[in-house]
Amino acid sequence: MSNKRNLSVIVTLFSVLITTTVQAHTLTAEATSGLAGLMHPFLGLDHLLAMLAVGLWAAQQGGSRLWQLPTAFLSMILFGALLGQTGFSLPLIEAGISSSLLLLGLMLMFAIRMAIMPSLLMVGLFAVFHGYAHGAEIPQTVVLIDYAAGFMLASAALHGLGIGLGLLARGGQSEKLLRMSGIAIGLTGAWLWT
Repeated sequence: MSNKRNLSVIVTLFSVLITTTVQAHTLTAEATSGLAGLMHPFLGLDHLLAMLAVGLWAAQQGGSRLWQLPTAFLSMILFGALLGQTGFSLPLIEAGISSSLLLLGLMLMFAIRMAIMPSLLMVGLFAVFHGYAHGAEIPQTVVLIDYAAGFMLASAALHGLGIGLGLLARGGQSEKLLRMSGIAIGLTGAWLWT
């Protein structure tokens, strides 16, 4: 019963984070920029799954990795977004994004625990590709800082959801669900390669 209650709390918190506030007036450029950034990670299956996968993998490993892996991802996604805004040409963006899903899916499926530095480097590299795509796709009509704050908040919420679901699924029969989610995420990455 406790797991059902915990899942209810996580789903409720997640819903509150992504629900927009109803306003009776026209939204300002800052509000629409923040909202556009907030919605961006939810509109692409690749971004959504990658951020959930980082949270799930962090939960599967436990300990200090619960915060280290998402923090590395968030730091580097911001760096990647800034890089995307500079006009710098980063090769193989789509391949990097697809690879992130494939490899994170495999990490989950086989419950792979790597040393901390390779884990952080891998997650950070994946985040640069995702961040670059975010940065390159930022519409010219939005306020950059508000847009970035929105997609960072959404990314953190998705990591948190992944961690919460991963913690609920640790041990026993639920561990199979966590590993099956890895299969689904990895297959999505493989499908995106095509």
